[in-house]
Amino acid sequence: MLPVAAILTLVLQIAPAVQQPPPARPSTIDDAAEAGDDDALVRSRRFSRWNEFDGKWASLRFGGGFLVDYAAYGQDEGSRQQFTLSSGGKVRDARVILKGRLKFPKRKVTWSAGFMYDGANDAWLVRQTGIQIELPEISGNVFIGRQKEGFSVSKIMVGYHGFGIERMPMNDASVQLLADGVKVTGYSARRRWTWNFGAFGDWLSENQSFSIADRQFIGRFVWQPILSEEGRGNLLHLGIAGRWAKSDDGQLQPRSRPENNLAPYFVDTGKFSASSSSMTGLEFYYRPGPLLIGSELMFQNVDAPEHSNPYFHGGEITVSWLATGETRSYNRAGGYFNAVSPARSVFSGGPGAWELVTRFSYIDLDSGPLEGGRFWRFTPMVNWHLDDLVRFELVYGYGSLDRFSTVGRTHFFQTRLQLCF
Repeated sequence: MLPVAAILTLVLQIAPAVQQPPPARPSTIDDAAEAGDDDALVRSRRFSRWNEFDGKWASLRFGGGFLVDYAAYGQDEGSRQQFTLSSGGKVRDARVILKGRLKFPKRKVTWSAGFMYDGANDAWLVRQTGIQIELPEISGNVFIGRQKEGFSVSKIMVGYHGFGIERMPMNDASVQLLADGVKVTGYSARRRWTWNFGAFGDWLSENQSFSIADRQFIGRFVWQPILSEEGRGNLLHLGIAGRWAKSDDGQLQPRSRPENNLAPYFVDTGKFSASSSSMTGLEFYYRPGPLLIGSELMFQNVDAPEHSNPYFHGGEITVSWLATGETRSYNRAGGYFNAVSPARSVFSGGPGAWELVTRFSYIDLDSGPLEGGRFWRFTPMVNWHLDDLVRFELVYGYGSLDRFSTVGRTHFFQTRLQLCF
């Protein structure tokens, strides 16, 4: 990683350019709806499409991504009693993605296949892999295969494109990263409604580390009462989602790291007997141009009579401002946000895009006899998008964990270098 002095020097050199107004902005609305759109593929405006091939019967595009993290800590006495944290760096994620189109004459059919190295668990995963068929009769699509469940904006978004360095703890503790099954997604342009529902099972993913349910059913409804393509593209996104899941082998274990995959699990109920769980998710995002304000809340009720039917909850509030004037585009076909695309790439002599983010997140896994812990974290950070393909994150976090009658407070100092194409 770059030393702090070098980073500060670079910031001072580029800061004057940040004040320059950007050129004409691209569209703030995206209608793309193809297999693998919510995985780590990015098209750069600077490079020719050397990684795309178009044949008579099918097309192919390949891409990938790479993340490397570094973290250091400052702990009070309570935090040291809870955990021993050591500074260090590690590859967070490396992936290869393939996608394309099968050229049927009457219906759009696309496909995707992905493979990822998960540094947190030191394991390879099969990412989103399947086929998507256009359903013009309902202005939608059906995807069959391994995919995102369709619960929560931040979970549906590509992890590389998120506002923060990791998803909030409640999201990771309760919602699977991937699932095998069928999901139908649709959009009504006239009413400005986006919706999806899916049914999933673990017949292929039983032994995958992300699998926490034998089967699950998900539904989500999003309304965009404000959706403008003019000017800076004002947007108001209001969503509600529901999830019911049969616990994997009758066991459940909500747990999460503290928005840092180099750290151990801070909140963890341990495994306990539970037949099923049901969740409700609420989504709010307002985007008046370069400013974006968002919040998500999640509530989980667990059918576990032996443990007093526990109730868990958590959420986040995020404020993001693009100081260089860009507007983060929105995919209305899926109801989520895309990557930041700099108006002037560093590699073309510009400043890139500078994004200032502040987030507060919390999770409560204490309920009845279960003491999973209560954790909150405040995180100001800077995302420097050098180009469509390169992003550098500089992160500070202050977190508090209350567990087993001990309160520990931790300072997090994190950086991430991200490459994708």
